[in-house]
Amino acid sequence: MDQGTSNIVWHESAIGRPERENLLGAKGVTIWMTGLPSSGKSTTADRLSALLYGRGVISVILDGDNIRHGLNSDLGFSPSDRAENIRRISEVARLLTSFGVINIVAFISPYRADRERARSIQAPGDFIEVFVDAPLEVAESRDPKGLYRKARAGEIREFTGVSAPYEAPAEPDVHLRTDSMSAVECAGAILRHMEDQGYIPRTDKG
Repeated sequence: MDQGTSNIVWHESAIGRPERENLLGAKGVTIWMTGLPSSGKSTTADRLSALLYGRGVISVILDGDNIRHGLNSDLGFSPSDRAENIRRISEVARLLTSFGVINIVAFISPYRADRERARSIQAPGDFIEVFVDAPLEVAESRDPKGLYRKARAGEIREFTGVSAPYEAPAEPDVHLRTDSMSAVECAGAILRHMEDQGYIPRTDKG
């Protein structure tokens, strides 16, 4: 341990997590959405956040593209940079959860080891892995940003699904098949899981 690290002490908040969760009306949790580019992660995250808002529950979305505009703007797409990208957002998600905040992470996060580490640094029950599953041909047919086309043409290197691997979750907590489910259905499936696990209270409307 270097001298600088040895002098760092964790600062405990004067207001605890239970008090914050009581105020927010829900339990803090990280909802980690992983999937190919254009599989529907950001769209589903938006729909889920809207459904939660309709229940009077506040959530925060940590979107992969948005984070790369600021916090991770210095990182590229090599395996090592991808790992650091996920490491940083994992720590942000852990902090938010520890303060009782529901945070929705929408990152490709292609490597199982990185996702497993993101789960491992959280307390048991504080992490929900959601596989936003679209077959490659379906994701590529959407391609709203034209990225698959550029990757096929060699204009983008290290592109997940084309020139870089994607390791699908073996046992996700929630498995969404966005080639056959709408964004509202996908968000609803996550919402039901959150109810079943006690993160948010049930309502008669479901």
